[in-house]
Amino acid sequence: MKKLKVIIIDDEQAMLAIMQRMLRRIENIEIIGGFQSVKDALLFTQNTVVDIAFVDIMIADESGLELARQLRAGQKNMEIVFVTSHREYAVDAFDTYPLDYMVKPVSQKRLIQTIERAREKNNKPPKEMDVNRLVVKALGGLEVSSVDAGKVKFISKKSQELFAFLLLGRGRAVSRDRVIDEVFPEMPLENAVGYLNTAVYQLRKALQSHGLKSIVRTFDEQFMLEMTHIDADFISFESYVYRVKEWNEFTVKEALEWEKSFTGDLYENKFYTWSVPEQEGLAIRYHDFAIRLVRWLLTNNQVTQSILIARKIVSRNELDEEANVFLMKAYRAAKDYQSFRSHYEHFIKVYQKEMGSLPAIGKESFFEK
Repeated sequence: MKKLKVIIIDDEQAMLAIMQRMLRRIENIEIIGGFQSVKDALLFTQNTVVDIAFVDIMIADESGLELARQLRAGQKNMEIVFVTSHREYAVDAFDTYPLDYMVKPVSQKRLIQTIERAREKNNKPPKEMDVNRLVVKALGGLEVSSVDAGKVKFISKKSQELFAFLLLGRGRAVSRDRVIDEVFPEMPLENAVGYLNTAVYQLRKALQSHGLKSIVRTFDEQFMLEMTHIDADFISFESYVYRVKEWNEFTVKEALEWEKSFTGDLYENKFYTWSVPEQEGLAIRYHDFAIRLVRWLLTNNQVTQSILIARKIVSRNELDEEANVFLMKAYRAAKDYQSFRSHYEHFIKVYQKEMGSLPAIGKESFFEK
């Protein structure tokens, strides 16, 4: 029988010790890590396959629920078991589709039951676990497809917008009133309810040929999109940026691929007003990630790549002083003095025209640095 590789994440050292002792009494369990911080757990799971993660819902001041989502984003086959004294989080916890939810103190019998459930899932034949998946490309627009059936053909614009709206919930339920306020804002309530029901029907019908009709769920006047069978580019990008803060000569290739995957803003050109806060937040995360990457590339003499990424950041915002400075530093590092001078003069001209003053680099004689 295959050994299940297990990690435990709990900020209480005593609880870590108790769980380790209980798990060691169960056959074919290999405890490969015990962590008291979110950061340490995420770093460990970047390069180590884990079968089961026992996660406390509150880890110091950080959310175990968010940690579970990050763990799952990095390893889709990892089973999550919440172990906590916070009963009130049970409903939210199940939004992350955990294997189990155990309230402290945990008995040995209860723990064995959870391990047996994990074994049953782990031992299923591949065909039983092989489920069609939706691939969502939301960066730069919105395209939804599956390997088995190709592109999803949405029946109406509103059914597509409903899908996009529920996707931002990342598996969380959204009330009917909020869906109506955001997706059908100008309709009288009685009309909006009818249109919403029609949009739900159309969305399910569009997903039916992909074998995923049931991922659109409704209950108690709430709506949600089940995320178990969805791979969304912006969610994966966020997960990578959250998990990985530093690079080396081996891991930077992965960072460059993730940077390349950011092909545009979230739902670009879709004009979904409700998506603006998420769109802006994601743009900021990309900017900070790309700036850090350019800085690393310059420090490590990978000048050509730093120029390409710096140009991309500047193309997104011509007035971004930090990005313009990095681009000019990259030109200078490449000894491309013509591009350096040309870009400096262009930036000064554009900035002065738009802002009515010189940028800091213009006042500080950037040429002399």
